[in-house]
Amino acid sequence: MAGASTVGNDVDIDIGALFASLWRSKWRILLGSILLTGLAFAALSSVSPKYRAETRILIETRESIFTRPTTQQADDRAVIDQEGIKSQVEVINSSDLLKRVIVKLDLGKNPELSAGAEPSAIGRFFGEVGIGKNPDVETRDDYILQGVRDRLVVYAVQNSRVIVVQFSSKDPALAAAVANAIADEYIATQQASKSQSNEDATGWLQPEIDDLSKRVKEAEAKVAAFRSSSDLLIGQNNAVLATQQLSELSSELSRVRANRAATEAKAESVRTALANGAAVETLPDVMASPLIQRLRERQVQLNNDIADQSSTLLSGHPRIKALRSQLADLNQQIRLEARKVQGSLESEAETSRLREAQLMRSLDELKAQSSRAGEEEVELRALEREATAQRQLLESYLTRYREASSRIDRSSMPADARIFSRADRPIEPYFPKIMPMTVAAFVASLLLLSILTLLRALFTGAALRPAYNAREVLPEPVPPALPLSPATLAISGPEETPRPAIEPPAKEALTVPVQADHSGVANVAARLMASGAARAVVVSPEGDEASALTILLVRELADRGVRVILIDMTGSGEIGRSMLDEKNLPGITNLLVSDKHFSDVIHPDHYSQAEVIPLGNHDPAKAMQSVGRLPMILNALQSAYDLVVIDGGAATVKELKHIIADGTELILCVVDPDDPDVVTTAKAVFDAKLLQPELLTAFNKEQLRLDGGRIVRSA
Repeated sequence: MAGASTVGNDVDIDIGALFASLWRSKWRILLGSILLTGLAFAALSSVSPKYRAETRILIETRESIFTRPTTQQADDRAVIDQEGIKSQVEVINSSDLLKRVIVKLDLGKNPELSAGAEPSAIGRFFGEVGIGKNPDVETRDDYILQGVRDRLVVYAVQNSRVIVVQFSSKDPALAAAVANAIADEYIATQQASKSQSNEDATGWLQPEIDDLSKRVKEAEAKVAAFRSSSDLLIGQNNAVLATQQLSELSSELSRVRANRAATEAKAESVRTALANGAAVETLPDVMASPLIQRLRERQVQLNNDIADQSSTLLSGHPRIKALRSQLADLNQQIRLEARKVQGSLESEAETSRLREAQLMRSLDELKAQSSRAGEEEVELRALEREATAQRQLLESYLTRYREASSRIDRSSMPADARIFSRADRPIEPYFPKIMPMTVAAFVASLLLLSILTLLRALFTGAALRPAYNAREVLPEPVPPALPLSPATLAISGPEETPRPAIEPPAKEALTVPVQADHSGVANVAARLMASGAARAVVVSPEGDEASALTILLVRELADRGVRVILIDMTGSGEIGRSMLDEKNLPGITNLLVSDKHFSDVIHPDHYSQAEVIPLGNHDPAKAMQSVGRLPMILNALQSAYDLVVIDGGAATVKELKHIIADGTELILCVVDPDDPDVVTTAKAVFDAKLLQPELLTAFNKEQLRLDGGRIVRSA
């Protein structure tokens, strides 16, 4: 068997073939889009243009300080909420309002609106022969009303109190006239509604006022009759006379009690001083007596005389004795006068007690009278409250009646709305927009035809390719002459459909320039970047010595800003270990058997920005069984990196076929052109008509050519 065969029918979508089918059909898609766009342009040009006019109405309370009722304050005005705005939209859409506009503008004679109301010729014929019936006047009005509704759009602007009235018509003048007429009729309806409310209010208030006037008179008459019958006289501060007298008598009783207590206290103080033999002349009430004051003056004079005489006379002198005798009589007389003051205070206290007793008797009598007056006053206040309530209600009704009667005139009733933007005659139609719609038709047709082309490629199988299944793939036998290595096993894979290859130049000998190491690496890196290759396969027939140039190439690409990854499939794994400081890390063999994930096998180069997938540490024999996963792995890496470099070591042409795909560059690393392995590999590459290789060697400014099965130098 030449290779491995699949036993399943799994397929993958070939994105390249899918878009290639789209590119092959580009002219058919373009011509079809132009044709469809032309048909759309013709259809739009044949449509009668329609014009739209709009009037904007602001819903607000328009009462001013001059027209607002006196009982209504500025803060008492009703706030129009969103529900109220929606209600006004329904009022504008009402049939009654639209019918009045139809009559006002005589829209029944308009051909555009009355077209649906006119019966067809067949309908008129059936009506004449009696099979059907002709539409009557009411039915015709309903058709016209429906025609107006179909062209009318009324909506409230979100988060505002603005209502927009839009009307569409083939006649721009009619569109503006109907929109303005509907707005004017709405304002008139609002004013008429307010005027009607005032008329209804006056009609209801008039009989209520007459009835209230009678009830107020009756209530006030009851109050006057009860006051006269109960003898409830009103004193000061609208208080009943008995209650006022009781208050005054209570105040007088309190004053008398206070005076009695003060008089008794004064008499007791004088009595205590006399009983204890104390000097009574120090008491304020005793000193207030004029006689005590004169006696006190005489006492002071005698003391002065005794003092003067004592300076010249002895105590036994008759003059001194006479003065002291007069002083003793004077002191006795002062105490007698103090007892008289005490008696006077006691008499005053007794008088206060008698006055207090008399006031208590009068107070008891007034309490009884006040109690009776209080009971009668409760009933009187109830009658007064009823009369007051009736009077206040009558006054409020009279105020409202006067305000309502003064605002019956419609001109004095501003509507709670105003037109702040009237409709003007539109200049351009809103439908059809020929140019934008034609462009949209072209884009839509282009997109539709592209989708149909892609679907056709999918359904016919032109954009499908067989899918690899690792469990259904067997390794291709390797000739015994070639040594088996992990790299050889990994490169070997199922037979694939031959891909188109670039033919080598038709010459007897192929001449390739050979440059120095670093300049050669730079040139190859420049060629890879210029070609836009997604994959580069490096073949080193001489082994690890030539593969060392691959490391220089990868690092050169990384230094130039290319996101590059190197896959070590040389068999020895020396490239990966040298770039990773001799570390034996997981690599491609682990990835083939799904032992590790991509993140586990991709490692950064220690000396550049490149990344490396080493050979790995898994058993090569087991990795060979999952070799069918290799194309999928390479495609996944190509989607993540700018360039995927695969160093296959001393791989054969048969092994290279399975890792070379579209967009692949083949690089041949040569150190000794005379090496038989180099000659064999180079000849096999050219004979197999693979991609033309670039010879990367260590020679400087020499030419190598393949001549008669040998690579020879030439000047």
